[in-house]
Amino acid sequence: MTCPVPHSEPRPVPLGGPRFQTDPTELYRQMRREHGAVAPVVLDGDVPAWLVLGYRELHQVTSDPVLFSRDSDLWNQWDRIPADWPLLPMIGRKQPSILYTVGERHRERADVVSGALEAIDPFVLRARAERFADELIDALCGKGSCDIIAEYAMLLPVRVLASVYGFADEQGPGLVKAMNDMINGQEGALEGQRHLGESMFGLLAAKAEAPGDDVASRMLANTAGFTVEEVAQDLMVMMAAGHQPTADWIGNSLRLMLTDDRFAASLSGGRHSVGEAMNEVLWEDTPTQNVAGRWASRDTHLGGRRIGGGDLLLLGLAAANSDPHVRADSGALTGGNNAYLSFGHGEHRCPFPAQEVAETIARTGIEVLLDRLPDVDLAVAPESLARRPSPWLRGLTALPVTYTPTPALGALG
Repeated sequence: MTCPVPHSEPRPVPLGGPRFQTDPTELYRQMRREHGAVAPVVLDGDVPAWLVLGYRELHQVTSDPVLFSRDSDLWNQWDRIPADWPLLPMIGRKQPSILYTVGERHRERADVVSGALEAIDPFVLRARAERFADELIDALCGKGSCDIIAEYAMLLPVRVLASVYGFADEQGPGLVKAMNDMINGQEGALEGQRHLGESMFGLLAAKAEAPGDDVASRMLANTAGFTVEEVAQDLMVMMAAGHQPTADWIGNSLRLMLTDDRFAASLSGGRHSVGEAMNEVLWEDTPTQNVAGRWASRDTHLGGRRIGGGDLLLLGLAAANSDPHVRADSGALTGGNNAYLSFGHGEHRCPFPAQEVAETIARTGIEVLLDRLPDVDLAVAPESLARRPSPWLRGLTALPVTYTPTPALGALG
């Protein structure tokens, strides 16, 4: 892939750096002014790609899985990618998971995943989310202050997901640590990945012997001929994709409610505002900013750009949500409008049952916290809140709060 734009045009934008952490909305606005709806970017190691910023263009890409394929083998940059490239976990090659499967096989796998998730009883899901939320708040309610991200939001989703997948409750804390170590990408990342893999294969072996009313058992019982490895890979993808964005959805929504007067009612028990705030976050502060990716199966044009066969396109979900063609007044509340692209679009979008599971976990987590800690308040100046330095997932590094200490529920019994 040669330089994607003539030298007379603005240079490609590095996909990284502090601006993604501080003010990505303004960065996307500037990129749209300088480059249009499809901007040239460079990844780690000066690897070129395209970032799709326009709502209509992103809709076009995700609606045509043949021209814009999910098959990463098409990439024309593989000969430049070293074995230790830091983005390999995100832009992998020959991965056996649902993420990189295409065509009829992908549709079959998506049906298996959707069916297994759709069968989750919503009342059971909410009850488990409430139970784990109460346990977490019991551990911090007497302190009078805490970091909602580290002590609550980053602990809740994976506990609930592990439970409905079929793991025993005592395995939950280990899975929480493994998942968060993987996401942090630091010293324990590989050990966390190993623990998650071993745990998932162990779960499937146990469920093959003694099936239950859980996601793992339902996926094993499918008749589409998937291997145990494929089922394990899909369960791991589902857990990773379901945990971190949901944790960030909780954190970003609570930040909005604690810093924006439009949602102050939620802090005095107004449940309507919780749903509004969560919806607003999916438009303005979506946990999944950018997604890798799609690969052009042949030379084509998109947004006035010539896209070469094998070029990588990154889905700019956050940028598309703020496209002035669909949000002329970015300051106005979106109300019940759910035309955001935060869960993707097309046959590779997040399955609808998975969205419903994430929404139930996030909303329950927020509501239980507000019920248990009704006078929760931000402990620092709003402008001091920091984001993780990632162009991919947008979440807070910490959300320090104060509240009146209360007794744990267990102590009241």
